[in-house]
Amino acid sequence: MLRGFYTAATGMMAQQRRTEMLTNNIANANTPGFKEDQSSLRDFPELLMQRMNTKSPTSQPIGSLSTGVYLQEAIPKFIQGDMQDTGNKTDMALIDVNMPAKGSVFFTVQGSSGQPRYTRNGNFTLDPEGFLTTNEGLYLLDDKGQKIQLSSDQFTLGENGTITGMNGEKAQLGIAFSNNPQRLIKEGSGLYRTENGAALTNASNQPGVQFKLQQGVLEQSNVDVTKAMTDMLTAYRTFEANQKVLQAYDQSMQKAANEVGKIG
Repeated sequence: MLRGFYTAATGMMAQQRRTEMLTNNIANANTPGFKEDQSSLRDFPELLMQRMNTKSPTSQPIGSLSTGVYLQEAIPKFIQGDMQDTGNKTDMALIDVNMPAKGSVFFTVQGSSGQPRYTRNGNFTLDPEGFLTTNEGLYLLDDKGQKIQLSSDQFTLGENGTITGMNGEKAQLGIAFSNNPQRLIKEGSGLYRTENGAALTNASNQPGVQFKLQQGVLEQSNVDVTKAMTDMLTAYRTFEANQKVLQAYDQSMQKAANEVGKIG
């Protein structure tokens, strides 16, 4: 009976975490370059139940018992979002032309700790010193890992990532490639990092990887709001079902404690 409490409780906790993940997806439906998370639910190892024979040291197998479920991980879905024209010179979009299975390309920015970070959010701006930065103030990096400084926002961006400033400044965007982006660690604000802190490889040097950049365009979030709302409703109903099971166990325990074995 007590094991039922834990099984129902783990189901509630898993659905609560799934609801939080879906809520975050919906909240970022209008965030440029955001990649929605997908949940992966797994069950805990099952226990083999056996009935002990009081007349002999042998036991008789009864069957297995599930010990609950948990949300193992939230995996970003790296499918390209729709493109939206903004007309803003500092907005850039990465467009996948040909990608190996599960692979993806990213802008490279300098994290607050100085280590490289990766993003699909091309909503950049010029800071007071003329450096291209994210809205959080992180520097956009070129293919040599250097900051990109321009005299004004009147620059042109080539499809291959070449930036040409109004006064002749030249820079080549540092576009990184990951053949397994699901292993990247999400840091928030649309940023990712590698597990060991090592830099990703340059996408331009990877065979079979084809992409282009477009100026004045932003890649939108790939969140399907309708599906996310439906999944959230399903998670809520599953949470309620587990809650009712928990209440039923609680009532049974109260009856067992207060009425079973009562002397009339």
